[in-house]
Amino acid sequence: MPGDFSSGARLEIRITPADVGKRVSVRQLVEIADGHPTFTDTVGVLVSWDGGVVCVTRRTGETIAIAETSLVAGKVVPPAPKRRTRGVPEVTADELERVASRAWPSSETERLGDWTLRASGGFTRRANSVLTGGDPGVALDEALDRIAAWYAERGLPPLVQLPDSSPYAGELAGRGWTREGDTLVRTAPLAPLTLLPPAAPGEDVTLSRTPDAAWLAAYHRTGELAEAAVKVVSGGPSVWFATMPGAIGRAVVDGRWALFGAVEVIPERRRRGLATAVMGALARQAAAEGATAACLQVEADNAGARALYDRMGFTDHHGYHYRRRSA
Repeated sequence: MPGDFSSGARLEIRITPADVGKRVSVRQLVEIADGHPTFTDTVGVLVSWDGGVVCVTRRTGETIAIAETSLVAGKVVPPAPKRRTRGVPEVTADELERVASRAWPSSETERLGDWTLRASGGFTRRANSVLTGGDPGVALDEALDRIAAWYAERGLPPLVQLPDSSPYAGELAGRGWTREGDTLVRTAPLAPLTLLPPAAPGEDVTLSRTPDAAWLAAYHRTGELAEAAVKVVSGGPSVWFATMPGAIGRAVVDGRWALFGAVEVIPERRRRGLATAVMGALARQAAAEGATAACLQVEADNAGARALYDRMGFTDHHGYHYRRRSA
């Protein structure tokens, strides 16, 4: 892709691990053929710099891993110009589910045709279920047997995530797989979320790249699976954690998408605008990285959360549910 380095410019590496979270332009040496070097440039958000590997997430959501030893130039560049489109892009349920899966990555995956088997030690259904979409590449009964064996090896129950419109939903129902976990995927333009009011004076939202002890203590879903939970919630293209007195949240920027989740407010501080303040802070950070559309998931029977997100401009994109193999 076009880079920000002119042919006559002096090549210098002017970025460090301290620039994680900033938009950068980097040039790497690809090869030297017949004495002539070949370079490639990458522009995006510097999401990590660990173990001699520099990772940059492009605006498309693709993350490029670059060996530190191949870097020949790098600099911080201004934020990406705002896109002209203000609405939510047209995207299918399967496409959006793949984006959501990258924002909640499982610690172990395996492909089965177009399907992906996911496992993360039992932390959340989403990270320990089969992501469908397309064809499993084998007859359905064989696919289900393979799925059952794969999860049995890991001490987990066979669980399949299906969009409500999936043709496989009826097939699994007919085979006795029980339905659970009905969920709505909701989307909204990101720009209005950046205008959500901040917290009251003295109750600022703090953003960080990793979940600290206070964030993890407030996230009620970890329990005995804290180690597995940290691996999942810390993964994704460009992850941000929000913490303020009485509330937390999480957002992942993946190209044009900002995916929100883990918004928690302690009971005694609800209905004071804390969730709104957390969402606004995360939205402003996501917009600074070039995102234009927001996405989140909410349990279908959570009327309170649905009403909150209604007021923020979210609308239903599609629904999904899980199918569990009967014992």
